[in-house]
Amino acid sequence: MKAVVFHGVGDIRLDDIPEPKIQDPNDAIVQITTSAICGTDLHFVRGTAPGMKPGTVLGHEAVGVVVETGRSVRNLRAGDRVVIPSTIGCGSCSYCRDGYFAQCDTANPNGSLAGTSFYGGPEPTGPFDGLQAEYARIPFANVGLVKLPDEVSDEQAIPLSDIFPTGHFGAKLAEVGPGDTVAVFGCGPVGQFAIVSAFLLGAGRVLAIDNLPSRLEIATAQGAETIDFDEEDPVETLRDLTGGIGPDRVIDAVGVDAERRGDSEPSEGEGELWEPGGAPSQALDWAVQSVAKAGTVSIIGVYPPEHDRFPIGAAMNKNLTVNMGNCNHRRYMPELLRLVQTGAVDPMRLVTQQEKLVSAIEAYEAFDRREEGWLKVELVTPAVQMS
Repeated sequence: MKAVVFHGVGDIRLDDIPEPKIQDPNDAIVQITTSAICGTDLHFVRGTAPGMKPGTVLGHEAVGVVVETGRSVRNLRAGDRVVIPSTIGCGSCSYCRDGYFAQCDTANPNGSLAGTSFYGGPEPTGPFDGLQAEYARIPFANVGLVKLPDEVSDEQAIPLSDIFPTGHFGAKLAEVGPGDTVAVFGCGPVGQFAIVSAFLLGAGRVLAIDNLPSRLEIATAQGAETIDFDEEDPVETLRDLTGGIGPDRVIDAVGVDAERRGDSEPSEGEGELWEPGGAPSQALDWAVQSVAKAGTVSIIGVYPPEHDRFPIGAAMNKNLTVNMGNCNHRRYMPELLRLVQTGAVDPMRLVTQQEKLVSAIEAYEAFDRREEGWLKVELVTPAVQMS
């Protein structure tokens, strides 16, 4: 089968690899009909999130059709359409039962203290082969697959695999409530869904910060007030627009690739190679500077374990609450699926490109170049037959 495979920093290829097989009774094999490219995938390709094992299939977002199940999977049948949560949880340990699927004690083969497992990630996360392929093996499939109703299309469902739950998680971590003024740093796909989710949670105002016109236009269309950090200082502007106080809640939807200001700019999924333990990311620094005293900072942009710098002094002296973490996707997916199914949220407006899996490498290159209008890239897999 065809799959997008990591071979080294800056080296990904569309390879022919063996089709996956059932390995455990709780596995399922899913024929992938639609996958996607995420800014997190670019972290791995660039090397800003290290530890990738050569030969790992990339991708952690997908929709597909069940073709086979292990004997312990009793809630799924061949032919079921499903969306796949990006993070992997067993559903049985105390963390999963409490909704912390990203901190599952069982899923990560490196041990209970190894941290989050997800598809297509670095070696410390498993590694598990990813979903930018014609077929994928899904462990803990009774929990790790969510059935799709017929009225929800693949295009509507693909954001439910990662970016919609992550944006929603970011707004939850920010403790957004009725009437709050919220700032979102980064208007990439996750940032856009953080804007959606902030309004869903009752935010009175959302201010969105980026420098790409197409992304700022989409944020404006969603009702956000936008700030182009190439044109004005975002911290000063946020204060000016909030009566000198600053926003109540700030969401960092950028992560490690938001470099210090200079020749580069923070925008989700873009950037130059970081040295581990370097200075705080520009977006995170701006977030702490701009948020109101006693406000809340939510961090959902990707920071690898090697990144160990944070403006703790400034945060402490403002009495800030800081919440962060990897999204517990499975916890939020049923609720968000209902919003999509009823038409309360239309995620399709944030999927801007559709490419064939066989064109994945070219799509990665265009996404990495930040070509105008490339917000979220969907990869469509041709129908294939198991050999």
